[in-house]
Amino acid sequence: MTTTTLAGHEFHINDEGFLTVPAEWTEELGAALAAQIGISMTDAHWDVVRLLREDFAETGETATLRRISHRSGAPVKQLFTLFPQKPAKKMAYVAGLPKPHGCV
Repeated sequence: MTTTTLAGHEFHINDEGFLTVPAEWTEELGAALAAQIGISMTDAHWDVVRLLREDFAETGETATLRRISHRSGAPVKQLFTLFPQKPAKKMAYVAGLPKPHGCV
């Protein structure tokens, strides 16, 4: 496990840059992580990220794109607009959660 610092927050990451201790995450850190991958957070982004974190707290695993679409009511197409190219992976990264199962 590697430790890094961003936006004044020290946190643990794996070899792909995903947080390994979700409790180290804050919204300030989430905004900094989003900026690193070229995403400017809006209320719509935060709604998805907060839902993803709630789902993780309930299930103990990072939700898939399909599950987030179903739970949020947001069409998959909208999630691709908010988090372009690899939305499930990017949502998890910004939310400070492990990469979802099935993501490469």
